[in-house]
Amino acid sequence: MNLLLVIPCFRESTRLRPFLSDLCRVLGDVGGVSILVVDDGSGEEEAGKLRALVDEYRSAHPFVRPMLALPQNVGKGGTVYAGWSAHQGEQWLAFADADGAVSASEIARLVTAVRSARQDVAPHAWFASRVKMLGRNVHRLFHRHLVGRIYATLVSELLHVPVYDTQCGCKVVPRRVFESVRDRLTLMGFAFDVDLMMALRHAGCDISEFPVDWSEIPGGKIHLFRDSWRMFRDVYLLRKKWHADPGSLYGVE
Repeated sequence: MNLLLVIPCFRESTRLRPFLSDLCRVLGDVGGVSILVVDDGSGEEEAGKLRALVDEYRSAHPFVRPMLALPQNVGKGGTVYAGWSAHQGEQWLAFADADGAVSASEIARLVTAVRSARQDVAPHAWFASRVKMLGRNVHRLFHRHLVGRIYATLVSELLHVPVYDTQCGCKVVPRRVFESVRDRLTLMGFAFDVDLMMALRHAGCDISEFPVDWSEIPGGKIHLFRDSWRMFRDVYLLRKKWHADPGSLYGVE
């Protein structure tokens, strides 16, 4: 099983270094994982810094791909999808946020779980989840946790999906399912995870939430109060788009 891990970046040249270093160290032992850093139109100067950083690690770690630079800002979802579409060799597609809130060791644990799962059953995607269970540790600012729970409840109630956490920044998806739904993915900003989840479910792909250790990292781009209205608007648009059926509670474990 080969996997392409995309790291979407918007002005992340400073925060990415320690995370990329850990990824190279940990995933080198796991094997079969390629890392692709994608710059989301951060500007020529910032993209240059990011490329220099990636090239520095590529010299010692051949599984790090050359950085992909997008000419303009397209949003986190658009950045992830551009990376997933840029290379065709891997059977599995994943992304992880550049801040390293989901650590390299947790990503390795998730990759190992995906590899251990049966592949002769219905297609399956894996969503990392910030839930304190199975011995996992979650360190999050209270107000961010509160808004996150409100958002997750809104998603669950309006879209009729029994999911605890749609927004954790680490997911693994079968390439063949992604390619079958790519043209139906229309949201590229904060709610792209939910749009992806709904598309996968409508394609008959089961989704498992995978509890991970998670630690709040300073410097995030989301402003909770400014962006809250967009979160609610996007969920409403997704409800209209996918015509959620109150009786359709399949596909999430």
